[in-house]
Amino acid sequence: MNDFFFQAAVYLAAAVVFVPIATRLGLGSVLGYLIAGVAIGPYLLGFIGQEGGDIMHFAEFGVVMMLFLVGLELEPAAFWRMRRAVLGVGSLQVVATVLVTGGAAMAAGLAWQAALAVGCALAMSSTAIGLQSLKEKGQLDSAAGRQSFAVLLFQDVAVIPILALLPLLAAAPAAGHGESHAEGALEGLSGGMQTLAVLAAVGVVVAAGRWVVVPLLRVVARTRLRELFTGSALLIVTSIALLMQTVGLSPALGTFLAGVVLATSEFKHELESDLDPFKGLLLGLFFMAVGASIDFGLVAADPVRIALMTVGVVALKAGVLFAIGRGSGLSTDQNLVFALGLSQVGEFAFVLASFIAQLGLLDARWTGTLLAVTALSMATTPLVMLVNSRLLLPRVGTREAPERAADAVEERHRVIIAGFSHFGSTVGRFLRANGVEATILDHDSDRVDLLRRMGFKVYYGDATRHDLLESAGAGRADVLVSAVEDPETARRLVETARKHFPTLAIFVRARHRMDAYELMELEPERIYRQHQDTSLRLGVDVLRHLGHRAYSAYRAAQAFNEHDERALATLAPSRHDESRYITSVREQIEAQEALLLADRQIVPAESDHAWDSGELRRGFASPAKG
Repeated sequence: MNDFFFQAAVYLAAAVVFVPIATRLGLGSVLGYLIAGVAIGPYLLGFIGQEGGDIMHFAEFGVVMMLFLVGLELEPAAFWRMRRAVLGVGSLQVVATVLVTGGAAMAAGLAWQAALAVGCALAMSSTAIGLQSLKEKGQLDSAAGRQSFAVLLFQDVAVIPILALLPLLAAAPAAGHGESHAEGALEGLSGGMQTLAVLAAVGVVVAAGRWVVVPLLRVVARTRLRELFTGSALLIVTSIALLMQTVGLSPALGTFLAGVVLATSEFKHELESDLDPFKGLLLGLFFMAVGASIDFGLVAADPVRIALMTVGVVALKAGVLFAIGRGSGLSTDQNLVFALGLSQVGEFAFVLASFIAQLGLLDARWTGTLLAVTALSMATTPLVMLVNSRLLLPRVGTREAPERAADAVEERHRVIIAGFSHFGSTVGRFLRANGVEATILDHDSDRVDLLRRMGFKVYYGDATRHDLLESAGAGRADVLVSAVEDPETARRLVETARKHFPTLAIFVRARHRMDAYELMELEPERIYRQHQDTSLRLGVDVLRHLGHRAYSAYRAAQAFNEHDERALATLAPSRHDESRYITSVREQIEAQEALLLADRQIVPAESDHAWDSGELRRGFASPAKG
């Protein structure tokens, strides 16, 4: 069927079916959209074929909007603070990967211009997959996480010169056709003039962003009509895209620059929130359109070649990243997370491949191969990360790395703290301020080195190993504090401590209620949900701000917390039965509210007013001023 509404319904239905399944399996939403596109494309179900052009136009608009929002996130001040890591590690990764993969493309028979263009596309890694994987594992604040963010940030910025470079490559005589394939006002211009036109268009976008767009948004904001502001945001994106397309340049380049210019304006967050729903939907359509356009006939005709190319690209990128990580001082365990986490080809490669094909640098066969390798490399990332965490890290990360074996623990204290990130360091500093020293263990070797330079005596090692706990004095200690971020690691730590040191009191951190249920089966002394106390402290401050007595608000928080802890034990057995669990939750909420209502009827004691003395009131108000 060639009906536009039929095509739209097929795309949306495929997204609703496949994306939740892929997310549930840990593959991520990007791969879910790609799989959905493959399923409805001409090589499987055949719902969408060559007639999907109208949808593809909307989908390409999603890419344009994505780059505008990426630009909004690149606040110049934040970029400047990270300039050494971004410009050093990031630029080295892009240049080295372009040279290595471009060289491999030349060896495969491409002209140097086409090989360089392919190398630029393959140098990009997936921001969606890389950062999401680090976030899920709680590693964004690790050395590998910071290094990965710097590389991805530079890749975003590198899109600008890459998009400016590609028309020059297409204009070179040896490119294959001897003429430029640029369209629009630039058609017929030399490569040098095209680059000057790119720079001129960039200047126009920057000037318009500063002196036209921001004043316009201020006028629109005064109307207090959100739909008008949303319309203005869409107008900005479409106008800049139209301007760039008119002069024969990439619309994505213009909108990216506009986003960077507006990143420091007061409308940054409003623009993000208004455009994000459009971006998410249209970008999803783009990835489905890419999935539908993958030439599986080409893959089926030569599966070994495509598979070897995919493995080769992933291996080359991982090798370059590993060498860079080693040179920048990352430990082996962190370096594996860094190198393998960014070894896939990313979303920008789809955008660049489309532009490369438009310029005529690659024929249809090579373009199809590039798209297939990109999609397959992204699809293999979850498997690569699983192999890394299950097979590589336990062997070379924490046990056999010759450059950093577990430290010999030289002291014994009554308290052992495992994990010394933000949560654990707060516990440790509080105990030390009250005269209680602790033996501190952490598995992030870079963090251990940093903390030692700060004056903390921290020991490197995997606290889930009973021999390390033994050497840290667990057999004679009184308390083990599990402050590790990863819930699976926390569970293994508690299991090990319970098995080998049964007299040790265990106080364990949990991210939320569901993690707490799992830990309760191991019977630690106390479980501390990560945000429980902070949430209650905020609630107490809100009650005090509204005029409640300080003691009454504090007592209400204590009663709430005690009932919630008892409810946790009551609800745990039914957590796997959704219907029963929901019923139990409703019963516990009603009982909790009845208890607090009864407590509010108690007449405050005469001494309660001491909690509301002038000095305490000033103490409550002072943090808000700071």
